[in-house]
Amino acid sequence: MARKRTKIAYKPVGWLAGAGAGAAAGLLFKQVWKLVGRDEDAPNATDENRGWGEILLAAALQGAIFASVKAAVERAGATGVRSATGEWPA
Repeated sequence: MARKRTKIAYKPVGWLAGAGAGAAAGLLFKQVWKLVGRDEDAPNATDENRGWGEILLAAALQGAIFASVKAAVERAGATGVRSATGEWPA
């Protein structure tokens, strides 16, 4: 029963952390793209002035950054819950 309460209590924390992680990942991607890309802004897939390579590189880089930040935040949240409650939330 305590495990179920821990899991339920973690849900809103996970949602808030996920939203923050998405915002942080977006900012991180913008900074990384400024270093990697030719432009301040990453290309849209429908931008006819950008080549396939640039568009696919931007998409792959963005996906990798978002997935890494999401995993780090989720893992840190679960570890924090275990430290606070003694139980893993998942």
